[in-house]
Amino acid sequence: MSRTLPGCTTIFMLAALLLSPTGWATPDISGTYDVGTLTPLERPEAFGDNLFMSEKGAADIAANIAKMRANDLASADPNRSAPEKGGNVGGYNLFWLDFGSDANVVDGKFRTSIITHPINGRLPPMTDYGAERLQGFLNAWRIHWRTPDPSVGKNDGTAWWLAHADGVGPYDHMEQRPLAERCIIGSRSTAGPPMLPNLYNNHKRIIQTQDHVMILTEMNHDVRVIRMNGTHRPSHIRTWLGDSIGRWEGETLVVETKNFTELPALSGADENLQVTERFTRMADGGLLYQFTINNPGIWESAWRGEYAWPAADGKVYEYACHEGNYALGNIMRGARLLERETQAAAE
Repeated sequence: MSRTLPGCTTIFMLAALLLSPTGWATPDISGTYDVGTLTPLERPEAFGDNLFMSEKGAADIAANIAKMRANDLASADPNRSAPEKGGNVGGYNLFWLDFGSDANVVDGKFRTSIITHPINGRLPPMTDYGAERLQGFLNAWRIHWRTPDPSVGKNDGTAWWLAHADGVGPYDHMEQRPLAERCIIGSRSTAGPPMLPNLYNNHKRIIQTQDHVMILTEMNHDVRVIRMNGTHRPSHIRTWLGDSIGRWEGETLVVETKNFTELPALSGADENLQVTERFTRMADGGLLYQFTINNPGIWESAWRGEYAWPAADGKVYEYACHEGNYALGNIMRGARLLERETQAAAE
């Protein structure tokens, strides 16, 4: 009587696991990535419905950005003269920013936008509720805080808010300040989801185990922990970055996230936001990152996007925003000083 060698299938399975970079039967997407790119989230209208641009067009944009950087850095020349007395010394110049130097490339083609659907590469129209909600936030900035455009803001060195009938101002207490300024979450949905490029600190680090995938975002050192093959927490338990559950579909990690707070990192979204992400290893060692946004109360239709995450050799260093956020206390102290000066002048 013939016999099959005992454990043959088991031996082959163990061999496959040993050959897998992760040590178990899943693809390996761990690593460090630099997602800085000149490709914007929304497509400039001049490109119309064109998702791609020519190599020359991409090179021209990169050259213009390099020229802009060089011109901007001239003002930081250590041999320059002193600035004009009483002038605004400004905040960050381009020395501090690192938003990439090239357009994003997917499948060898330069992209005009991260958004791929709608076909025009732009956000779909907002619902009436979504538009009204967003306008309410903007009005709060303009009336009681400051306009989002710092060039025409109300930060003129006076306690201008005391002129309001109610005296309410942007510095009455800490919780009025934006989440990113308070170091609660990074700006521009950099930790997401969706995870979008930022003006600087664009590194991501992924570490995976059988049961979890961790994504460390350089900006604000936000950490996402994706539970594999699990179930979502009850809807009354909500977090800044939402509740992420992952699964493997072939070579792709698919992540479903919901249960956000009322102010997700994605501008305009609300607590009903649901995001589907897909992470796929590319031949060059980078990742293709794709996402779908569903927030029907805010946007009239779902929208999608994708861009490449190039592999990076650098490390993600600690971004000690909260631990070193001395500015927030100084903002409050400065506001009290300005209020005392204004009140003294009125007496």
